[in-house]
This record gives sequence, C-alpha cells and structure tokens, in this order.
Amino acid sequence: MAKLTKTHLKFWLFMLLILFPMAPAADLEQTECLKVPSSEFSNSVLSTIGVVRQVMLIFSPFTKFLGDSRLSTAISDCLDLLDSSSDQLSWSLSAAQNPKAKNNSTGDLSSDLKTWLSAAGVNPETCMEGFEGTNSIVKGLVSEGINQLTSQVYNLLSMVKSISNQPVGKGESEFPAWLKTEEQSLLQQNDFAADATVAADGTGDFTTVMEAVLAAPDKSMRRYVIYVKKGVYFENVEIKKKKWNIMMIGDGIDATVISGNRSFIDGWTTFRSATFAVSGRGFIARDITFENTAGPEKHQAVALRSDSDLSVFFRCRMRGYQDTLYTHTMRQFYRECHISGTVDFLFGDATVVFQNCTILAKKGLPNQKNTITAQGRKDPNQPTGFSIQFCNISADSDLQPSVNATATYLGRPWKEYSRTIIMQSYVSNAIRPEGWLEWNGDFALNTLFYAEFMNYGPGAGLAKRVNWPGYHRLNQTSEATNFTVSQFIEGNLWLPSTGVKFTSGFGAN
Repeated sequence: MAKLTKTHLKFWLFMLLILFPMAPAADLEQTECLKVPSSEFSNSVLSTIGVVRQVMLIFSPFTKFLGDSRLSTAISDCLDLLDSSSDQLSWSLSAAQNPKAKNNSTGDLSSDLKTWLSAAGVNPETCMEGFEGTNSIVKGLVSEGINQLTSQVYNLLSMVKSISNQPVGKGESEFPAWLKTEEQSLLQQNDFAADATVAADGTGDFTTVMEAVLAAPDKSMRRYVIYVKKGVYFENVEIKKKKWNIMMIGDGIDATVISGNRSFIDGWTTFRSATFAVSGRGFIARDITFENTAGPEKHQAVALRSDSDLSVFFRCRMRGYQDTLYTHTMRQFYRECHISGTVDFLFGDATVVFQNCTILAKKGLPNQKNTITAQGRKDPNQPTGFSIQFCNISADSDLQPSVNATATYLGRPWKEYSRTIIMQSYVSNAIRPEGWLEWNGDFALNTLFYAEFMNYGPGAGLAKRVNWPGYHRLNQTSEATNFTVSQFIEGNLWLPSTGVKFTSGFGAN
C-alpha cells in the first residue's frame, strides 16, 4: 500500500482549500487563543484533514472483509472514528476562521478547540486499539498513516492557548444558539410533552428505543424528547453524530432499563460493545439504567459510551463489570448517577465531572483487582480528565462481605498523562490504603496527574498513599479550582440551559 506522500497531501490541501475557503487575514488575526497566526493554524488543520481522508481511503478495500467478524467490526469502527475526526477538525477550522460565532458550541473558543482537537486525536488511537485480537495485515498497513495523523493533531493542540475566564460561582451567560434557554426546565419536569414515546407493550409510538432514535430529526436545533416507559429493552442503541439535542427520559433508575451483553470475548471491539452509545451533541438522559450483562468473565463489556459534547446524565445507572462506562471524548457531566463495575469501570479520554454520584466496586473474578478509573489522556496539551466531586465511593452489596479479600483502587494510568482528581467525596474502607495502582511497572508514574482534595471516610486517609511523582495531596482550594464544573467543563456556559442541578465551585452540593 502506498505511503502518504507530500504529493498526496498537496492534492488534499488543494481540494480542502476549495471546500473550506480561508477567511480574510484581518479576521483570522483576531483569534487570541492561538499561539501562532490563524493562517498557519488553518493551513495545518486543512493538511490534517487531508491525512484523515487519505487514511480512510486505505481502509476502503477492506470494508467488505469476510470471515472475521472482529476485524470487520474494527474496520467499521475506524471509518466511523476517522469520519468523526474529520468533522471535529472541520469545526476547529470554522471556529478559528469565525472566532465570534456561537453556533458551534460554548462560545469559549479555547475550550472548544482543545475539546475538538483532543477528540480528533483520540479517535484514530481508538481505531488502532480495535485491532487487538485480530491477525491481520490491515493494522500494519494503516499504522503509519494513523501515527502521522495523531502527531499532526497533537501538534495542532500545542498551538492553542489555555484561556479560561469563567467565574467559579454560578452566573448568567449567553448560551450557544443550539441550546435554547426556554427548554431548561425539561430536565426537572415530571409532566412534559414528549416528541416520541417508547413502550415495549405497544402503547407508545415505538416498541424499541432504536426506532425512536432513527425517527428523530438530524441536527435538531431544539430539544427532541424521547420518553421511554418502564420496562427492560434488550437492544443495542446507537445515537449517531447527526442526532443533536436528543433528551431521553425514563420512568426511573431500574424502572426503565436498556440492556445488552456484547463483550470483547464474544468478538466485539470494546468501542462497539456498548449497550448504549451516543455521539450526537447535546445529549441528555434522565432516570434510565444502562447495563451490560456479559459478566466479569467476558472482560471488556461497555454499558454506556458517550462521545457527545456537552452531554448530561442525570439520575441514571450504569451497570456492568469491566469497562462499564466509556467516557470516550468531549465534555460530559454526570449528576446523581450510580456507576458500578470491577476493572477500569470508569474509563476513556473525555473531560468529565461527576457530582453527587454513587460509585460502587463489585465482586469480580477470583484474585482480580478492582480499579475504578482508567483515564486515557495521552498528550499534556489535552484538556481531558476525570473530576469526581461530592461522590460516594464504596463497595457494592456483592463485594461487601469480601471487601478485605479484593483489592480495590481509585484508579490506574491507562495512558501516559492520565489525569484524575477525587475531591470532597466519601471514600469507604473498600479502597486500599495506597489508593492507586500501577498499570505496568513505572509506566506514567512521573507524567500522570492524580490528586485528592478534602475527602473523608475510612478509605480517605493519605498517610499510606503512593509516593509517585505524579500523585498530589492538595491542601488549598486554589490548587483544585481548575477541576471544578465552571473551570474544567465550562459548565456555567451551558449547564444552566439543560436544567440539571450542579455546583460550579466548592460550595454546598
């Protein structure tokens, strides 16, 4: 297979300049959050989109590969993931050329660019991870192009300054054009008008959740409410990237349940094993359980995967074992949710805040260690990480009788710059005194950022915690401010429009 040559890139750059004409130089120079001239940034984005297209072409001959379902799934994943990267790069290009436009996202250009570029870099890496367990030449054929792509994306990230002017306290703000303030009460209402109703007994508009999703409009600029009546829905649901602003409301945790059992052992990639997967921006879920029942012996088996930017999960349950909740990319907020599992059951490379959530370690396989988090930040310029605030970290009912026999840790570093902070949370005696676990020897121990701040409970003591260079015991609020809702996910700019409860700083929860 031919390499990605300069000739290829020049061709794609020429085509992309036609598709995405450059804005006048005078406008471009007004982009204050860039470390380089906007024209240089835009040209680099165009070049990177060209690499995405070229790598996708390499996959084309293999799209109808027969005889290996795992390989076919991995190739399908790659095409979807690279297509998403192309979109995210295009959004970045458009925002850089029109820095005052608010149609795309929060209006905080630095945060938007960092979020989208980070996702554009994570996607090709997820693509390559999907080839685990396949005996194929495909991975070798695309690896050079994938490496070139991720290198260029992370170079783009290095061109964006970190600028945050959001106040720590709650405040009023202008919302993005596609988040309508008049709809903000929907998340709190019990009496609401649904656009579509799902009922397994046939009393609604649809009998499956996926049918209702497919019927929803593409790129909706208003909330589209899908009410899912109580019942167990045995199906795999995927809300693709064009389905914006879907709000899914159930009848309560454990009343409305979406259930699946895909797993790595049964031939699925981790990415595609999700019972419920959402990519469309602005997704909101309330009062629903998402579960994967594959069991601990089936290894990676995702209950919920989210790539949805500015997404909210309120009073939901994510139930599984290994890899329960895949916060893959983008900015996400979880409030009053219940999340349970065994190995790395809260993982991914999104920028996420969990508030007032119950996080429960379960009993897994014999002699297996539990790790709650496995955050996947690979580049120091990525804005990603996990902030866990006002939460309860404990053992689930099946683990409590043998809590001393199963070693449970707050997390381990999946990637080199893994970042997680636990603050103002209850930590039970299920957590080992050392708190955190190595991934493989001394990998990432110097470069990770793990921190604890103002936690309490029998497992919150810091005296015997690990002494890695990347581990931090925070003592001042100023040290933890960057991980609050207002700073970490720019929550003051978009969470008020959703109607979800949130605490933007350190105040009463």
